[in-house]
Amino acid sequence: MAPPPLPLFSPSPKQPPPPPWLHGPNIPASLTPPNHIEAPSKPQNDPKPQKKSSLSSNPLTAGVPGGRTRRAVLGIIRRVRSLELSDPQNTKPRPAASSSTLIPFNLPIDRPQGDQEEERGRRNGKERPASRAVPWSAARDQDLKVALRREKKVPEPTPAERVLEAAELQRLRRAARGMDKWARAKKAGVTDEVVEDVRREWSSGQELAGVRVVEPLRRCMDRAREILEEKSGGLVVWTKGDIHFVANIQKVPVLKCTIPESQRTYGSISESLSNGNGDAYGAFREIDQSIGVHTYDEAPIEGTLYEREVNRLLDSLGPRFIDWWWNTPLPVDADLLPQVVPGYMTPFRQCPPGVRPTLADGELTYLRKLAHPLPTHFALGRNTKLQGLAAAILKLWEKSLIAKIAVKVGIQNTSNEQMAWNLKHLTGGTIILRNKAFIILYRGKDFLPGGVKRSVIEQEARVDAQQVKEEEARLRVLDSLQIYASLPSAESSVGTFREYQDFQVNLVHETAENNQALIELEAEKHRLEKELKDEERRLFILTKKIERSNQALAKLHSSWNPSEPSSDKELLTEEEMMIFRKIGLKMDEHVLLGRRGIFDGVIEEIHQHWKHKEIVKVITKQSRAYQITYTSMLLEVETGGMLIATQKLTNSHAIILYRGKNYRRPTKSETSNLLTKREALRRSIEVQRRGSMKYYVWERQKSIEELNWRLANVTMKIRKLTQ
Repeated sequence: MAPPPLPLFSPSPKQPPPPPWLHGPNIPASLTPPNHIEAPSKPQNDPKPQKKSSLSSNPLTAGVPGGRTRRAVLGIIRRVRSLELSDPQNTKPRPAASSSTLIPFNLPIDRPQGDQEEERGRRNGKERPASRAVPWSAARDQDLKVALRREKKVPEPTPAERVLEAAELQRLRRAARGMDKWARAKKAGVTDEVVEDVRREWSSGQELAGVRVVEPLRRCMDRAREILEEKSGGLVVWTKGDIHFVANIQKVPVLKCTIPESQRTYGSISESLSNGNGDAYGAFREIDQSIGVHTYDEAPIEGTLYEREVNRLLDSLGPRFIDWWWNTPLPVDADLLPQVVPGYMTPFRQCPPGVRPTLADGELTYLRKLAHPLPTHFALGRNTKLQGLAAAILKLWEKSLIAKIAVKVGIQNTSNEQMAWNLKHLTGGTIILRNKAFIILYRGKDFLPGGVKRSVIEQEARVDAQQVKEEEARLRVLDSLQIYASLPSAESSVGTFREYQDFQVNLVHETAENNQALIELEAEKHRLEKELKDEERRLFILTKKIERSNQALAKLHSSWNPSEPSSDKELLTEEEMMIFRKIGLKMDEHVLLGRRGIFDGVIEEIHQHWKHKEIVKVITKQSRAYQITYTSMLLEVETGGMLIATQKLTNSHAIILYRGKNYRRPTKSETSNLLTKREALRRSIEVQRRGSMKYYVWERQKSIEELNWRLANVTMKIRKLTQ
């Protein structure tokens, strides 16, 4: 019996333990290859060597698949290198192995490849150029990149957090969590009714009141909080979803203030809010300034240069709309601007030479993209009496190309279409966008700012005055020439300014109204003639299509040869007819006629029913009486049966057929004189198409008659004006 095999890497006479020179700084003793044999060494004094635990002797091979194979060893080396690369604190140089240290032939040396090639070149007696550095050597030298998360923006404290003590604020928030009643701010925003509901809740003994905000104010809850605090005079202590909980400032016992006792203003605050109409921001303005807290009134000053300029421009246009549902800047409330401006007129416009006043598609797209990030300039809630808004828009156009107007939400009987039309008529601008939320007006290429417009008008007046002076000088010279040269006294106005004035008076101003009416009639006549020509062309096309459809139907009907009715018919009594009718109506099995009508497949299906029963029920979706009568007679002739009855059902008609006492089933070899299934479908489509075209022909003929009548009336009016 053979002895059991010895375990690998265990001390035995055939395979002694690993020599001490393998325990270098780079290679652990446990990485000795299984085929390595050490030369005999001197015996040790201790015959019984101590056994090391598997955990202490194999720290790197523990849990590595493959044991001590070459694959496992390479995996351990890769792990060691990855640990060295991932440790940024390990900056000490690695100790090099001594020259007396022996490395097994099948283990890689843990040093850069460039050093190996340089050493190999020195052994060969020649210098080698510096080789390319290996990837891990560069990674070991460079600094590790650290990805830092973006810090969250610290929210600014609310007025309640600035003014109230922390304990008092927490108490109010706990009380707000138990509330189940609140007022509702509708689309119009925080109106007077909402403020009255809040104050009514406070007057009933409650120190908190809830207000639920809906669209569009719900889009910016911070703005909703500011509006609610400003109008109610309270402080929003907690916000839950779309609900703000407002505290009555008169019942808050403690204020958060670090100023001396002699400088506190609790009395003045309570007095300012005693009437219930105080402003929370105004009441605490002195306290905020004393403790170095900036209120919301100073926000525009702290903003960027662009924000300050926008606020300054909007302040010059009119009062702000405080119920604005977006962030600042607040737009101008157009409803508070004057409805009528004395002496207002549509501004004078003049397009530069060589410039088209209309906008191309690319220009329109560019202006819409330009208007998207701009702040809203006005908020409008009425349809008419917009002269004050028009004057403000003209003032805005001197600084901006575009005027952006928001339509107020929640106001009845507002029409953005009527608003846009009135503003276009008053300002002469171009509407580049209009929807239920915004109206955007472009000032136009022919817009002239105030200074330019005055310069153009003054220049035209100067030119007219110069022409008058030239005419007067010409007349004086003409008079002097007549005195000295004895010229005839008859004056000629050819080529003079007077001739131009006479032409304007005699031909332009006197016949302006008649010419305008005549031009309109001529344009109407031209439009009617063009429309009549188009209708006649459409009628001609429809007529040609109907002719082609008739030809296609004639070609299909050429292969259809209906059977002749039989002269020898069976006779049935009235009792038999009544019995067959009742049996047919009670039958569940039936033959359904579709859009194809009667073709050879329908006849074959009826004979298949007659193979087992004497009665067959045919269902048709036709609604007209003559169509149903024709179908029933055709079925009777083609099948050779007897028509029992035609009965009206809920949504269709039933045709009852009896096969007869002398029924003989036809053979398949008999030729069919009807259309096939495909031909029947083509015939149905063509008939439907021809019916639609006939209806359109009737419409075109009716339209042509009406156009001829209107054209005759317009021609008669033109003759009256020209006589």
